[in-house]
Amino acid sequence: MAEEVRGPDTTALDEVVTFTSELIRTDTTNRGGGDCRERPAAEYVAERLADAGIEPTLLERTPGRTNVVARIPGTDPSAEALLVHGHLDVVPADPAEWTVHPFSGEVRDGIVWGRGAVDMKNMDAMVLAVVRSWARQGIRPRRDIVLAYTADEEASAEDGSGFLADRHAALFEGCTEGISESGAFSFHPQPGTTLYPIAAGERGTAWLKLTAHGRAGHGSKVNEENAVTRLATAVARIGTHTWPVRLTTTVRAALKELAALYGIDVDTSARDLDVDLLLDKLGPAAALVAPTVRNSANPTMLEAGYKVNVIPGQAVAYIDGRMLPGAEEEFAATMDQLTGPDVEWEFHHREVPLEAPVDSPTFAKLRAAVERFDPAGHVVPFTMSGGTDAKQFSRLGITGYGFSPLRLPPDLDYGALFHGVDERVPVDALHFGVRVLDHYLKSA
Repeated sequence: MAEEVRGPDTTALDEVVTFTSELIRTDTTNRGGGDCRERPAAEYVAERLADAGIEPTLLERTPGRTNVVARIPGTDPSAEALLVHGHLDVVPADPAEWTVHPFSGEVRDGIVWGRGAVDMKNMDAMVLAVVRSWARQGIRPRRDIVLAYTADEEASAEDGSGFLADRHAALFEGCTEGISESGAFSFHPQPGTTLYPIAAGERGTAWLKLTAHGRAGHGSKVNEENAVTRLATAVARIGTHTWPVRLTTTVRAALKELAALYGIDVDTSARDLDVDLLLDKLGPAAALVAPTVRNSANPTMLEAGYKVNVIPGQAVAYIDGRMLPGAEEEFAATMDQLTGPDVEWEFHHREVPLEAPVDSPTFAKLRAAVERFDPAGHVVPFTMSGGTDAKQFSRLGITGYGFSPLRLPPDLDYGALFHGVDERVPVDALHFGVRVLDHYLKSA
């Protein structure tokens, strides 16, 4: 069929660069605590959807925290719908640390610079460019495609995907699967080897608040009920704890494919598998799975006291915890042990872990779309160490995959660019992503 072989038009390749740059220039920094305003970016997206004949709906839980949802009807009314989602907010960036101003969106020597270039205004732009190309060419997908551009992903998602899932579920009627960020990017573990990890799972979010109580007093006197000491002891235990290996189905599948690719003779289904030894043998490729073979808990914030010679009666710490699918009860029990009797802990923010099938027709089509445009590349499944809006959309029964394709040069460390300094994306990578997304979305 003609529609199956026709790719995006040349205008789409120009537009994806323009859209990425202009979205970066629209500062949507999310500092947490509600300090963000996505509306200008949401209006930018909505105008370009409407210009292509796609009717956008703008939705807010909080003024200025705007989401955009639109549906593109498919040719098969009986087919299940597909959700394609991306967030509009970004994490903070200090211009003094950057080579190029983080909100300039500068295009220099074939590179688009700025905060959001990979997380994730690039994907927002790629999807926008693809669907506008379809409108110009008169192309319709087989199944309904629901587009969601969300607020607040970089914080609690309460104003974004959480709000949409809880209050506007009808907009996602028929959606059973979804794609979004953090997958199908090229990873070069060694010269001549290119991997494309597609996410089929996420660790759950477990942001914790620890509170230690004690006896307030003068800093010059012995105090064996010092809240700061109690808190520091618990935090040190948590920060140095070695979590046991817990392999999920997705991680086992990743280890199996990587071991086969490297010619390592190992039974990854064995109960006595020495995972750490296997990771050593995988070398740099182990970076794709090493963060997700265990739960984790990293101390990140401390709050205590108001004067150096006053022992406070309370001290507070925050922990960034992540839980593997099936390991949530173990995580909570371990926290009880590590905090001990003198420190209380609670979930400051919690979201579920996710796992999607890697033997599904959807994963096979995602794999085929990447390999069509890079036949020498090797697609492997993986689990994200962090999380995405897929967690909130899972409340609607939507299975999520991480799929925002980019073919990057070996010297560009994609992982380090997330929330890092000098975030940037090559123009060629954006063009690759547009072609891959266009092909997948028409075949989905």
